[in-house]
Amino acid sequence: MVTSITSFGRSGLYDWMMQRVTALVLATYTIFMIGYLLFNPDLSYEQWKDLFSGTGMRIYTLLAILSLVAHAWIGMWSVSTDYIKQAGARFVFQSVCGLLAFIYVVWGIQILWGI
Repeated sequence: MVTSITSFGRSGLYDWMMQRVTALVLATYTIFMIGYLLFNPDLSYEQWKDLFSGTGMRIYTLLAILSLVAHAWIGMWSVSTDYIKQAGARFVFQSVCGLLAFIYVVWGIQILWGI
């Protein structure tokens, strides 16, 4: 019962697939950002602002943030269930990870949309 509450997905296969999908999103976002920075060596604040003012880039960045959080959650859940044997300590660790993940998502949304 605890496993179904603290796991990101419903099964190990779902978690494995989610890890692969989020890794793909993060890889494409990273490649795009590295490419953008390489092709704009004298990047100004205005260019940076223009890049992130478009809705497409904001959505892509939000997708990257959500992917990062999902990827990290599954990884931390796996590590905590493997190495933290005491249920209370594992619950506290997972709760802190979940709270931090939520804070990062809200913070990312505030930065992206200037809320």
